[in-house]
Amino acid sequence: MTLDQLNALDAIVATGTFRAAAERLNKAQSAVSHQIRKLEAELGFDLFSRDAYRPSLTSEGEVFFRETARVLEQVRGLKSVAAGLRSEQEPKVAIAMTATMSLDPILKVLADIGRVFPGTHIQVATEMMGGPVARLMAGEADLIVAGLDGVPIDDVETLPVGTVTIRPVASPDFPASQRSGVKSRREMQSYTQVIVSGTGGPEFKQSRDLLRGGQRWTVSDFEAKKSVIKAGMGWGGIPEHMMQTELSNGTLMPLSVEGFPSRHTEIFAIRRRDQPMGKVMSQIWSALDVRSSGDNQTH
Repeated sequence: MTLDQLNALDAIVATGTFRAAAERLNKAQSAVSHQIRKLEAELGFDLFSRDAYRPSLTSEGEVFFRETARVLEQVRGLKSVAAGLRSEQEPKVAIAMTATMSLDPILKVLADIGRVFPGTHIQVATEMMGGPVARLMAGEADLIVAGLDGVPIDDVETLPVGTVTIRPVASPDFPASQRSGVKSRREMQSYTQVIVSGTGGPEFKQSRDLLRGGQRWTVSDFEAKKSVIKAGMGWGGIPEHMMQTELSNGTLMPLSVEGFPSRHTEIFAIRRRDQPMGKVMSQIWSALDVRSSGDNQTH
């Protein structure tokens, strides 16, 4: 049993065919088939049923693949550790954060790392909507802090870092704020919804919390969105931590809108599995892991 054979098994399950697995592994299809036949001969049972066009795991194959996935996960972890141990201090670590998340959860981590590795430029950029995911998958960010929407979960490693609550609000002078109770979607379609433009391109544009059939205004960031809403020119969702003062003094009021409840989103630190971590990135990831473990133990 070899690592190449296990990688071949993983690639076939992931892609659905021997041909696609060979392309993914940059090998000849015959070589991939040979690896699987040798592995099946050693195991003494078939991993795949080949009766249909697409190979499917046998019952024994399903059990074996579950264990294979765990082994490959451990191997990837070992490779990352080894890469970090042999690497030099990176000149730059790029981090992209969702604009809905406060910087507070990672500021202390970055400050501590910055003191230990003063020669590394830590670059933190705020991105809208699917922007962080787009930066990560394009190789423009080493780490992102974002929700899991649009994230290819099999290709990444994650650590929980917090929760964001986005609440629909409006000015107290806005017509929808003049009476209590749940506002119907039909009523809200007559008002302007203010949304934030994404920074991730068309593949990662905003698709959640949009009222179909209503008028929209698009702004560049949440501060602009809050200003427009406070001016009574529309309504929309804003992260709670960005409007605590306004909610307290009454310059913004929560709205109850049919189909638009307050949304609670889990936020994660996310990195690509196929990208080795250097020394600084390894330290950041380890510190976030410790912080995440500590938070879980206190709840």
